[in-house]
Amino acid sequence: MTTGREYRKGATTLRGTQVPGTTTDARLLDNAESSDWLHTDPWRVLRIQSEFVEGFGALAELGRAVSVFGSARTPVDSPSYALGQEVGRLLVEAGYAVITGGGPGAMEAANKGAADAGGTSVGLGIELPFENGLNPYVNLGVNFRYFFARKTMFVKYAEGYVVLPGGFGTLDELFEAITLVQTQKVTSFPVVLLGQEFWTPMIDWLRGTLLEHGMISEADVQRLHVVDSPEEAVALIVAANEQRRDAQRPE
Repeated sequence: MTTGREYRKGATTLRGTQVPGTTTDARLLDNAESSDWLHTDPWRVLRIQSEFVEGFGALAELGRAVSVFGSARTPVDSPSYALGQEVGRLLVEAGYAVITGGGPGAMEAANKGAADAGGTSVGLGIELPFENGLNPYVNLGVNFRYFFARKTMFVKYAEGYVVLPGGFGTLDELFEAITLVQTQKVTSFPVVLLGQEFWTPMIDWLRGTLLEHGMISEADVQRLHVVDSPEEAVALIVAANEQRRDAQRPE
């Protein structure tokens, strides 16, 4: 008799009746819980600290890397999956490790491309009620309970983002990256959107609504590079980082 679906909670694997009804993040953010938080939250701080230590320890010697985002719902036989796989391969050939969220769909595609090319294929997993751990193409994986710890790793160890078509999670990562660049929390951080047909309506909305209402500047929109091919995406990442390294060299 099998024990049912697998559920990852940090370093712990749970199945069957052991699968919790809520995630660690949900319990942390629940403002309706009792005053027991006075006693449990200090321990949460230690757990959060341990996640940062674990992530820093695993990725500190990663070297040059690029984070690739996209929908977990991308079918294996879709054009977006093929794009992700090719992006992963080309990034490895350009000398980069590939970082994804470690899940299925577009993330799996990029990991597969990187692993098949003999490169470092990183998966930063997260405790979710509907995903079953890291995809099989990850060769360096870290599992997180907390989104904010995981998000730090995506930015800290990457020299840019390639963003494939995706939903709320993909948009969350995309706009957080742009906000960090806009507020100068990170500098010279190229963000490339792969898929003209998918992303152009969003760019039109940014220009036609946010820019027209003065909510953003033209420079903010120009930080988003929309391309149609994996070759263009990787070339933009490589060129931007070569320019940054040249600027940092002493005269």
